[in-house]
This record gives sequence, structure tokens and C-alpha cells, in this order.
Amino acid sequence: MKKLSSSQIRKMFLDFFEEKEHMVEPGASLVPNNDPSLLWINSGVAALKKYFDGREIPDKPRITNSQKSIRTNDIENVGKTARHHTFFEMLGNFSIGDYFKEEAVLWAWEFLTSEKWLGLEKEKMYVTVHPEDKDAYRIWHDLVGLEKERIIRIEGNFWDIGEGPSGPNTEIFYDRGEDTDNTAPACEMYPGGENERYLEVWNVVFSQYNHNPDGTYTELPTKNIDTGMGLERITSVIQDVPTNFDTDLFIPIIRKIEEISGKTYRSNENQDVAFKVIADHIRTAVFAISDGAMPSNEGRGYILRRLIRRAIRYSKYLDLNSAFMYKLTPIVAEIMIDYYPEVSKSVDFVQDVILKEEERFHETLQEGEAILKSIVAEVQNTSKVIPGAKVFKLYDTFGFPIELTEEYAEEYGLTVDIAGFEEEMEKQKERARSSRQDDSSMQVQSDLYSKIQGESEFVGYSNQVSKSKVIAIIDSEENILNYYSDKDVVKVIFDKTPFYAESGGQVADRGSIVGNNFKAKVIDVKKLPDKRHIHFLKIIEGQLLLNNEYDLSIDVTYRFDIEKNHTATHLLNEVLRQLVGKHIKQAGSLVTDEKLRFDITHFTALTPQEISQVERVVNEKIWESLPIRTSEMPIAEARALGAQALFGEKYGSIVRVVSIGDYSVELCGGTHTNNSSEVGMFKIISESGVAAGVRRIEAITGKAVYKYLQEQNNTLEEVCRLTKSKETTVIEKVASLQNDFKKLTKEKDSLQQKIANAEINSLLSSVKEINGVKLLTTVVESENMNHLKQIVDNAKDKLENYVIAFASINDDKVNFVVAVDKNLTSKYQAGKLVNILANVCDGKGGGRADMAQAGAKDISKINEAFSKLEKSI
Repeated sequence: MKKLSSSQIRKMFLDFFEEKEHMVEPGASLVPNNDPSLLWINSGVAALKKYFDGREIPDKPRITNSQKSIRTNDIENVGKTARHHTFFEMLGNFSIGDYFKEEAVLWAWEFLTSEKWLGLEKEKMYVTVHPEDKDAYRIWHDLVGLEKERIIRIEGNFWDIGEGPSGPNTEIFYDRGEDTDNTAPACEMYPGGENERYLEVWNVVFSQYNHNPDGTYTELPTKNIDTGMGLERITSVIQDVPTNFDTDLFIPIIRKIEEISGKTYRSNENQDVAFKVIADHIRTAVFAISDGAMPSNEGRGYILRRLIRRAIRYSKYLDLNSAFMYKLTPIVAEIMIDYYPEVSKSVDFVQDVILKEEERFHETLQEGEAILKSIVAEVQNTSKVIPGAKVFKLYDTFGFPIELTEEYAEEYGLTVDIAGFEEEMEKQKERARSSRQDDSSMQVQSDLYSKIQGESEFVGYSNQVSKSKVIAIIDSEENILNYYSDKDVVKVIFDKTPFYAESGGQVADRGSIVGNNFKAKVIDVKKLPDKRHIHFLKIIEGQLLLNNEYDLSIDVTYRFDIEKNHTATHLLNEVLRQLVGKHIKQAGSLVTDEKLRFDITHFTALTPQEISQVERVVNEKIWESLPIRTSEMPIAEARALGAQALFGEKYGSIVRVVSIGDYSVELCGGTHTNNSSEVGMFKIISESGVAAGVRRIEAITGKAVYKYLQEQNNTLEEVCRLTKSKETTVIEKVASLQNDFKKLTKEKDSLQQKIANAEINSLLSSVKEINGVKLLTTVVESENMNHLKQIVDNAKDKLENYVIAFASINDDKVNFVVAVDKNLTSKYQAGKLVNILANVCDGKGGGRADMAQAGAKDISKINEAFSKLEKSI
């Protein structure tokens, strides 16, 4: 067996399958693109779902990749076992309707055992197959030559995640030797059992069935291969170390933690768990943030925050009580630099995000832990269950992920009222969380469009019109027709088309189709899995006929407005990277004829100065009249030019590159102006936050800017008219009016205070003394709840041992404020007293023991409410 680094193993794997005519697919971002079913890319095949379910057809049917992945379903085991991780790399080879079982098995065996490749000892290899998969057994026994004792039939060898592709699988195990596991029971000591001796290194799924919605299984139109080999696992085998954490993927991180903490790895069991948890979670955090995720309280941001905070919690075992995780970021980047150079470019930004998250958590951790310990002491001798309301308070106020509370509880032999916690979450509507779902089945394959013969060429980069032949007509029921004349929307494929199909954030073209006694509007265009364009037509008159030729024309004005916004988007992206930071990545995009919308990863709002500067530089680039060039080239050549890849798009081996002068170079399949000057002018109309760490910029160009400025000028003229000033002096005039307003407001407040004092002095004569308490109740005039509180505060200054209850009527509703002298709060609580009032008048309230407020609907019962309050004193 060779001694190899993890980088060498990864490269060797990809090289092997490239030799077998596989296309090396670049690893996808951890943040899924256009797949709402996933929070994270969580396997090698997850990034290729569109190929397996038939939504897209790859350039080559054979694909290989090394895919970074995140899974958190077994997070409680991370650090406590040898091989559980939240972040891992999956090496995979895939066939989309090309080769099947024989090649998949023989190539896996060749890569693992050939001296040219990994060179694992054949005598240490075992495999498992499904009992009914006779083909797999035959291949292993007859073609590979494995003895029958080394082929174990296991019922569980069937891959099925619900509706969609499924099939039997075969797993390959490496025997690490008798001495590697002395704890597993004898009944589990076999390949496929729960033990550390027989280590699964490769899983090959034979995807040959569709799991239909009704629970039945049918043969897939095309059979596929989906394999996975964990890089961390195979590295532990090749480097002959006891756990994945002892490989070169983790040890440099652990050594840095040793340096920071002064503790030694492998010297204390609890500390070892901490070393592993931190090493695992920092890898996840660095890669997730580098790919655009940001810590937050919902969705994937919540998972990221939870991981960072879990690592901080475990750092207590290493006596680390201040921010330190951010210091590990450069180590992670250095380990992975061979295959993920982009991470090293984001180190400064990632460090900033992690440091801010650490500091934020440390601020509240100590107080939260103290509260949690008091809760634990409270329930330890009673119910043994921490109430959901208390768990929610820890979560909401102190940022304690519920999973951390559960881990604390487990240490003390307690449980957590999860149902109660979830109920509290539901109550807080304004903070409704994103639903979380780690996985989803792929769509069921459909062979409808594969039945449609004929090529369809897009000619719209250079042509605005074309004479094209109809090669398919499909109605709303997915029937393939020979003619169509109804008024419903119909789908049509032509042999060539100038219509751009919606993709990459750019909307589709619109336009018209005419022929002999026929007219139709094109209202949308989409891309089929095989890249052909399918047109959505609304027939105006006549009959559409299969194989007939028609004149296709795009709406040139509509296209030109889209092109202005698309070119401006490229300029905006580059200007943001130059002026705001290289860490900025696109998190979403929309280019229409009316505006552009551009989402970026950035953890703070852009300042007015930054917005102004960005806007200025974009316009300068427009006015420089930069020529716009497009060219096609190998993706490696485009990367070498520094071309930016946008919107999480997947690219083939040959890519289209759009250059704006020497300023901007991007991979892009969209349409653009011929020169930057054609954009005319650029104006940012809004900047806002759409999610944690994601900012949205909306902007307009060309004629839309003129209309916007015209509206702004109309507004300015109206302000001048209302303030009786000129444009040159309107700012000074508004400032003067503001000063006048402030003075008048101050005078009004002063008068109100005097009137209130006079009213209170007159009210003192109506104070009732009951059981040593001075009770004052009345209805007063106030503008709002805050003003009512002010009046109550004035009354407090005049009394001792008081209970004051004032009411005011606003908009046919009643507000109550109750104040209780702090000397009396052990007997009378303002919160309880205000609810006596509120309940009578159909309302509710709350507050502190010495001051509380309420709102109620029934103003006719105020006196009745005061009487009830008086009886309670």
C-alpha cells in the first residue's frame, strides 16, 4: 500500500476516471443553486441531481467529481467517534445512461488495488451485495475473482430515499486487522456491521428503478451509476492512522489548537473530544462562509451559528475562554489550497465573520450558562425535564441553540421539553423560522422530451429574426401534437430560434411568430434538459402545424433594455469587488427589461458613501465606451484570465466569456450590449438586507434612469412650491422649518408638563388611603401610551406608598398605566393590577412589578375597572 497525502489521493482519483473518459466536474458550492429541497449540498450526487432526474443532459454521460458536503444529522456523534463529520469530501464517479454494473465494479476494484493507483492489499478487501442482485454477485465472484466468503449478502444494500431513482448497491470494505477493534460485539464483527475493523471505503449504487408515487417500482428509461468514496476515510486507510482526525486533513488544525490552548491531543478523553469537535466544525464554518453562507437564526445560517457555538462550548474543556477559532481559518485554507484555492483568497473575510460570531457568543455565553445552571438545579430534584419556555428564552435571549441546551441537560441526566420549545417558537410569528430539510428525493425521470427528434439551434446572439421549422408541439397535458389552434398557451420547439431562454438570472425574450394566415405571441422561453429551447406561445389567429416554417422575431426594444441591465450587472459586480471587497460573491441575480437585482454576500449594509462611490464608478465605466467582446474557450483558459463565474452556474468544458474592455471578465451565456456606452446611465435605487449576510442591490439603466430623475425633479419642484423656496435654497429652507418644528415641539412639551403638573396637583385631593396604600385612579388626556407613562411618572414624584392607575382614551380604545411604589411590590405587582383593569375592559397587558401597561377595547367600563382594582387593594 502506497503512502499518499490526501491531495494526492484526490488527484489520483480524478485522474483515474479522466483516463476512463469521464468529464471532471468542478465541485459545486455548498450552498445549493436553484434547489430549495436542500439546505446544503450533502453528497457527491446532490450537485448532479439535475442530470439524474433528467432535468438537464450533461455534455458527457460519464462524470467524476470531488464534492465538498455538509451533513449535520449526526452532529451529536461528531468528536465522539472516529469518523463522524459535519464537513467531508465525497469522491465519486457517475454514469448517466452509459456504463452500468460491470464497469463500475471493475473500475472501483482497479483503482483500489492496482499498483498504478492506491495499491490496497486484495486479501484485505470484502464486499456486500443485495441478496437479489445476482449480477453484482456474478461480477464480484466471476470477473473480479473474489471468494464467495468475501461477498456478503445484506438486505439493507438497497438505496432508496423515496420517490425517484433507486436501486441496489454494493459496498467495498477494507479489513484493518483484528487488533483495530476490541469493543464491538461478536455479532457485529463482519463487513457491514457496527465495528472499526471492517471499514467501508466505497459505495456503488446501481440506479435502475423509479420509485413511483404509488409505491411501485419500474425500470428507469436510462440506468445510472452513482458512487461515493469519502476522502477522509480512504485517507485514514492509506495513511494507516486510527481515525480520520489523525490524517493530514485534520492534524495541522489540531496542532494549532494545541499551540493556542497549551493542551496536548491524545492525553485526556474529554479534551480529545473537544479537539475533534473544533477541528471538524472549523472546516465546516470556513467552507460554508467562503461559499456565501452567513451565521443567522434561520435556515442554513442557523446551522452554521449552531456549529460555531458548539465548538466554542467544547473549547471550555481546553480552558479557552476568548475568541480563538478565527485563528484556525488560515490553517484550513492551507490544507485545502491545492484543490480549493478560492478559500485562501477569502481568508480575511472568513476570519472577520468567525471572529464577530465568537465575540457575539462570548458576550452572552457566561450569562446564559449561569441561567441554565440555575434552571438545571431547579428541575434536577423534581420533573427532570427543562420546560420548553425556559429553553426558548435561552435560545431567543442568549443565542443558545436548543441542541446545546440538550447536551447540557444530558450531562445532568435531564431531558428537554422539545414540544414546549416548538410551541414557543410558533407563538413568535415575527421570527418564523425557515423550514429545514436535509434531503429530498429527486424528481421522477420523464422521457417525454427524449421522444422528440431533431436539433434546435440558438441563433439569437447574432440574429434577431429567423425562418424556422416546427419540430414539436406540446399541449398543457403534455401531449405531442401535429397541429394546434386553441387559445391556451402551447409549447413549441423550432429547429432554430433567435429567442433567448431564461437562464443565468436573465429573463427570456418576447416577440412574435407569423406564417401563412398565422400569428402568435411568444410569452416565455425555457431550456429543456438537452439545452433545446421550448417556446410558450399564445396564438392570436390561425393554426400551428408541425414541420411548417414560420418567421420568428424577437422584440428588439425589449431585448435591448434587458441587455443594458445585464451589462450593467457585470460592471456592478466588478466595481463592488474592487471598492467594497474581494470577498463579495453573487448570491442571486435577476435581469429584466425594467431593472436589475443583484444579491451579494456581505455582512453589513453598504454605507451611503459606498453606494455613491459604486454608482459613480459604474457610470464612469459606461461613459468610457468600453467595447464588449464574447468568445468561447476551455474553462481552464477562462479561469486563467481571471473570469468570474456567477450565480452558482455549472459550466461545461468549453465556456462563453464576456469581456467589458479590460475591466470585467465573466463566464456568461447571456446577451449584452455591443459597447458599455449603450447602457446610457446607471442608478442604484435601493440597497437592503434579504437574509443574514446577504445584501440586495436594485438598479436601473438607460431610459428608466431618465424617468426616475424626472420623478425626482417633480418631487423637488413640489417641495419648493410648498416651502416657498427656490431649488438653490430649498435645503436651507427645510432645515429652518425643522428647527422651527423642534422649538415648537419643545414648547408644546413644556406646556403639557405644566398642565399635567397642575392636573396632578388638583388630583391629589382625590387620593384614597386603603390599608396604608395611597390609591390614585383617574382618566386623563394623553396623546399616546408614552405620554400617559410620563403623566404617571409626574404623579409618582408627589406620593409615597402609592398605587397609581391612570387611563386615557385614544381612537375609541383605552390605555392603562399602573405604577406601584417599590416598597409595596412584594405585596402588589403592577403587572397583575393592570390586568385586573384590562380584563374588565376586554384587553390585556403586562410589565414590571413597579410599572405596567395595558390596552383594551371597551371604554364604557373604565370606572367599573377602577372599582375592581380598588377592591383588590
